[in-house]
Amino acid sequence: MGIFSSKEAKLLIVGLDNSGKSTMIARLKPQKVDNGDIAPTVGYNQEQFKKNSINFTVFDMSGQSQYRDMWQKIGKSVEGIVFVIDSADKLRFAMVEHELKTLLEEPEIKNKPIPILFLANKMDINGAATPNDFVEMLHLGEISNRSWHINASNALTGSGIDEGIKWLTDKIHKK
Repeated sequence: MGIFSSKEAKLLIVGLDNSGKSTMIARLKPQKVDNGDIAPTVGYNQEQFKKNSINFTVFDMSGQSQYRDMWQKIGKSVEGIVFVIDSADKLRFAMVEHELKTLLEEPEIKNKPIPILFLANKMDINGAATPNDFVEMLHLGEISNRSWHINASNALTGSGIDEGIKWLTDKIHKK
């Protein structure tokens, strides 16, 4: 990397359908998009943009069950993972836990110390689970082979997203 080169970050964005992944990416990008213009992802979308002197390549993965096996295939080429959780969808917390375990057991991901940022999204909804609730429910304390961090967020307003992404990019560039 030359003296005037930007840093890069390849991120895998995962989570169940309707968790707010695409909206989170829209808030992260420099050019803002109206919330009404954001459609659910089918399969995956790859986007590239620059923010805060970092060239981002993000893989926005569909959270629909028939596409979740794609998470691991793309995961082998990334430097960081963002796992977005709908904090208000309590009926699917067990499914979130299952998908997280499945992702972390994939050989392409299990054997690489890829840092993970968990975004506890939709914190504006009454009764939403807190980041501390997820640490316990998802047994995050048992993750010992990689750095991880959980941040409260609201993809509609952008709250908590920049702080979380800063943590993740700092971890990526300290390697």
